[in-house]
Amino acid sequence: MADVARSAGVSVATVSHVLNDTRPVLPRTRQAVLDAVEELGYTPNTLARSLVTSRTRSIGLAVSAISNPYFTEILQGVEASALEHGYGLLIADPHDDPGHERKVVQLLHERRVDGMIVAPSAEPRDLVAYLTRHRVPAVFLDRVVGAPQDADAPPFDQVCAESAEPTALLAGHLAELGHRRIGLVAGRPGLSTTSERITGYRHGLAAAGLPFDERLLVHGDSEAAGGARATAELLSLAVPPTALVTANNAMTIGALQALRDRGLSVPGDLALCCFDDFAWADLFAPRLTAVAQPSRDIGARAVQLLLERLAAPDRSARTVRLPCTYVHRTSCGCPEQTVEAHERTLP
Repeated sequence: MADVARSAGVSVATVSHVLNDTRPVLPRTRQAVLDAVEELGYTPNTLARSLVTSRTRSIGLAVSAISNPYFTEILQGVEASALEHGYGLLIADPHDDPGHERKVVQLLHERRVDGMIVAPSAEPRDLVAYLTRHRVPAVFLDRVVGAPQDADAPPFDQVCAESAEPTALLAGHLAELGHRRIGLVAGRPGLSTTSERITGYRHGLAAAGLPFDERLLVHGDSEAAGGARATAELLSLAVPPTALVTANNAMTIGALQALRDRGLSVPGDLALCCFDDFAWADLFAPRLTAVAQPSRDIGARAVQLLLERLAAPDRSARTVRLPCTYVHRTSCGCPEQTVEAHERTLP
């Protein structure tokens, strides 16, 4: 900074104010400093700065299955918002394993990130205990832990999409089309998204006057192989379902694979609706009727909540739920002409 100051003919303090936007500087002086920075190739020493400010301007992000398009879009939302506010990211994959989750969170903490954004596993007890014990500012995304009104709910902000009502809509739509045996390929047990989508599925059946049959609900563990296995199990029933709701995009791929392996078509042999839209859902034949989550908005909102937490560490924790979008296509069995441009935001 001293070299930059000499080159620009200003004080070191002025250079600091220009680089950190801590005080107004005359435009001509600001430009002289920026020209000197460019000419000398100066880059701030973030490690030295962190020793003074106790901040590293970095955020730790721990999410599993980063290769999943849904989490990839969340990552893009987190990254864009973090960069907009001058923060970098350190990313780790907990692999949805509670033990590994605890390790990667500790590793991020040891790197002195200012705060963390975490998609918690199905058993987040150790995660919550570590974050609480070390008073790490954190936001949970996609999966929530406890309810805000619960006395033992963790003191962390949370952001996710609505899950129950959109799943109820999918089950109800299939019932409106005349299906009486509607199966659900549910996610990994213990995840809030799994339990909420099961609740929505049951509500959708009840609203249509259909009984809940536990044999028509099989867990696919939130992955493609599990979705294929669960679909095969449903198809092997003495009276298999005539319609299916899949509870995430990976299990949808697995379900389609299982149907193809058996020479079955959608929606001719089995109608299909899925939770999670993805880029190529409109390219399948038939096109997939789906609930689209606001994944990038979830990521951006998580950053916003974390920055607000850093600014006000003692404020009450909040849980934010964002609306999904219902994308009506043809895999449910509706004719093409009835579904064109039929897309709406769910309340």
